[in-house]
Amino acid sequence: MKKIALFVFNGDPMCFIHVLLNALDMNAKGEEVKIIIEGASVKLIPELVKSGNPLNGLWKKNLKAGLVEGVCRACSSKLETIEAAKEQGLSLLENMSGHPSMSAYRDKGFEIITF
Repeated sequence: MKKIALFVFNGDPMCFIHVLLNALDMNAKGEEVKIIIEGASVKLIPELVKSGNPLNGLWKKNLKAGLVEGVCRACSSKLETIEAAKEQGLSLLENMSGHPSMSAYRDKGFEIITF
């Protein structure tokens, strides 16, 4: 089984929609997929849960499928979305100086794709 870690740095919703779509597609094909929300993309966290947000439905599907690994603790703290991440029950990833480590995923056999 392929293992894919999607590291999302870009905070543009038009980029993020492709992360959500690809994660669901890969998952449907039997691949193990993890979405790691990093950098500027953490600013989307409070917006994704709003029912009027065009990404809300896809976000819910990815959460339900267990594809969202978590959020960068340092970036969400710096960009003031850490409380929104906690409210959604998202894991705070911090094993590399407060950020999620790509090498930790690579060591577990994940292919790394960045957005």
